[in-house]
Amino acid sequence: MLLTNARIYTMDAGVIESGFIFVKAGKIAKVGKMDELGGLTDEEEINLNGQSVYPGFVDAHTHMGLFENGLGIEGEDGNEYTDPATPQLKAIDAVNPMDRSFREALLAGVTTVITSPGSANPIGGQILAMKTSGVCVDEMVIRAPVAVKFALGENPKMIYNDKNQTPMTRMATAAIIREQMNKAKRYLCDKEKAEGSPSEYDLPEYDAKYEALIPLLKREIPAHIHAHRADDIFTAIRIAKEFDIDFTIVHATEGHLIVDRLRAERVNVLSGPILTGRSKPELANLSTKTPGVLAESGVIMGIVTDHPETPIQYLPLCAAVAVREGMDEYEALKAITINPARICKIADRVGSISEGKDADLVVFDGLPFDVMKKPILVICDGKIENKIM
Repeated sequence: MLLTNARIYTMDAGVIESGFIFVKAGKIAKVGKMDELGGLTDEEEINLNGQSVYPGFVDAHTHMGLFENGLGIEGEDGNEYTDPATPQLKAIDAVNPMDRSFREALLAGVTTVITSPGSANPIGGQILAMKTSGVCVDEMVIRAPVAVKFALGENPKMIYNDKNQTPMTRMATAAIIREQMNKAKRYLCDKEKAEGSPSEYDLPEYDAKYEALIPLLKREIPAHIHAHRADDIFTAIRIAKEFDIDFTIVHATEGHLIVDRLRAERVNVLSGPILTGRSKPELANLSTKTPGVLAESGVIMGIVTDHPETPIQYLPLCAAVAVREGMDEYEALKAITINPARICKIADRVGSISEGKDADLVVFDGLPFDVMKKPILVICDGKIENKIM
């Protein structure tokens, strides 16, 4: 496939005012200015006549396929309420790619999502990075696991207060995380001793929970830590420092109140959802200005929907509202493309238009922030998913 005469927002190398994108075997084989096209041709050529091309949008915090559309408990697979520490659970084992939200995501230009267990448990499970095109989750995976889910604040308290079980306080939530992390450290140490001197030490008895936390302890993957209130954000930073783990703050509803601290600590943030109500006390300071304040201060951040909290197809609208509230337009584009890809360590595959990356592309007549506009072309892994031009 050859796209020509396009205004290309590469998101990692500026804007090409009039350029081409050559797609081969599902990848971006070549991208450049029209005067660099030379004799390159393809049977499937699409002349975009100056329309704007963006990387497929990336939503770095959703529960896609774990909480299905139009269903109650039958389609709710995001939280395991029987145990407050479940790092061994894998989102990949519960995702239903046939849920209609995946098609709605594609029609809106969202080609990559991070799908996470919910926030009922202090440690919720393993998070998945995946495409929104496909019918079998195994073929849609970008990286699994991409992170481990932690949750602080009101959600674990609410769930376990009803069960009259720990954790019923913020203290207990943090204590459960620390306990599991310390046990995993000891387990890892015992494994390494046994592997280094098998004649002298025995392997510890297999434990799925601690096995799941080893990549976190080795900094191979980060923790995505659910935290809305400022004090919970500081607890997340405190725990991450204690165990020397890589981490990202998810939601950061009060992030605009502590933006200098976030910048000083070099904390990455996945901000949102902003198109939602103040449904619980820790959302009292919810503001549509937060993404713009974070970006302007220099915090590396992405905008997220927390689907189904805000339906996935409204990711571009979330970015548009942030722009309306003062966020720079280009920073808003970065917040739904290259920034979340980098934060989630999948930027080698998605998030920008550059050679070697997956051919995930979305075409608009201008910027994607106009509520009256839909994508006129959506391509995922080199396959046309929707075309109305």
